[in-house]
Amino acid sequence: QLQLVESGGGLVQPGGSLTLSCTASGFTLDEYRIGWFRQAPGKEREGVSCIGDTESQPFYAESVAGRFSISRDVAKNTVYLRMNKLKPEDTAVYYCAAEYYTTVASMCVTPNVDAWGQGTQVTVSS
Repeated sequence: QLQLVESGGGLVQPGGSLTLSCTASGFTLDEYRIGWFRQAPGKEREGVSCIGDTESQPFYAESVAGRFSISRDVAKNTVYLRMNKLKPEDTAVYYCAAEYYTTVASMCVTPNVDAWGQGTQVTVSS
């Protein structure tokens, strides 16, 4: 059974940083693409960043490019999202997801996800 557990959300001031973690079980990162998505109240879900194997470059949404960085630790079966220079508009519930046999761009833009995590709240406010 595919399972994803997120952690690391919280309250941070504008300009601050947070690192989210997504730990997978029931499958390995080599089999699936992993992505971070977010949804703010009243807004549609947005693909933030997606990562595949070492042969492909990660995908970043334009709204976070240059500020967020995605990485993975295969030994820990965990994907991280480092978020720098946070803005109030980054406030949302962040979800990680897994999708089999896709490209990172396709996963982030037109997801067809096989498993979702439970979500973690990120609030950027002074």
